[in-house]
Amino acid sequence: MILVTGGAGFIGANFVLDWLALHDEPIVNLDVLTYAGNLQNLSSVWNDPRHVFVKGSIADYDLVEELLRSHRPRAILNFAAESHVDRSIHGPEEFIQTNIVGTFRLLEATRGFLAAQDEAFRKSFRFLHVSTDEVYGSLAPVEAAFSEDRKYEPNSPYSASKAASDHLVRAYHHTYGLPVLTTNCSNNYGPHHFPEKLIPLVILNALSGKQIPIYGDGMQVRDWLFVKDHCSAIQRVLESGKVGETYNVGGKNELTNLSVVNTLCEILDELRPLPHGASYKAQISFVRDRPGHDRRYAIDAAKIERELDWRPSETFDTGIRKTVEWYLANDAWVENVTSGSYRQWIDRQYR
Repeated sequence: MILVTGGAGFIGANFVLDWLALHDEPIVNLDVLTYAGNLQNLSSVWNDPRHVFVKGSIADYDLVEELLRSHRPRAILNFAAESHVDRSIHGPEEFIQTNIVGTFRLLEATRGFLAAQDEAFRKSFRFLHVSTDEVYGSLAPVEAAFSEDRKYEPNSPYSASKAASDHLVRAYHHTYGLPVLTTNCSNNYGPHHFPEKLIPLVILNALSGKQIPIYGDGMQVRDWLFVKDHCSAIQRVLESGKVGETYNVGGKNELTNLSVVNTLCEILDELRPLPHGASYKAQISFVRDRPGHDRRYAIDAAKIERELDWRPSETFDTGIRKTVEWYLANDAWVENVTSGSYRQWIDRQYR
């Protein structure tokens, strides 16, 4: 049995689906179901006896303690997080509560649980903390990509809260001997992505005939990682990662935001063409840049490639086409997540 936190969100749900497709080992899935947590992501495994869903927060110490005591998982994979930079700028407190306080209480409950177990169980147990490359700050145009020994320089409330959670995980390993692993990933994309992030936002706005907003000049650079590749990397780290180590996970796809948007428009022009040969690119609109917008992220994934023999399977060209095709084929999912509150948020953010 493994315990997954945040398993109804974008990355967590993809991990749950992939895990159950590949393993017989059951999952206890703990998710508080905020706006980004969607049970529809898990519809294909809802009646699977290997999947036990529990609604609740990682900040609820008593609940986590009870789950650990009753299920005795051999590993915890912590995906639970508030993760949208824009939302952290407008309302940072939720990010502090979930990403810092929540991680602290999860660690505390885990520490108490392990103290009551025998040495063999403690030795085989793992606490895998899923984090982000944004904790490293922003890179200059020709600067070397983020490696695991890069100093932390977070620039948004979101990245600062994730940096704090990473430090807590490290501290619990060095102080209490908790058997931890940490992964720092680049920008994920793929199925079930909540449509406030760039790629799903572009797809849905384009199809709805709305403006496609691009912050600033669109020259911000990100390394794009297909979510299924990220999930395979996490499984590999769980299986073979060295306790106490950090592994950066990247897709080897450095692209500007404008390039990503143009690519999406070109795929949509092909798969869902507009009348009279018009292009979705005509809907692109440059909007005021967000405060403190990091200019470039890039991941050096040499360590996980060298030590754990992991590499991404998808190129950006193959992964982005699969992503667009998924959104075109899942109208019901899109309709469900794009509620009134979502539309109000988008209108306020990009007005």
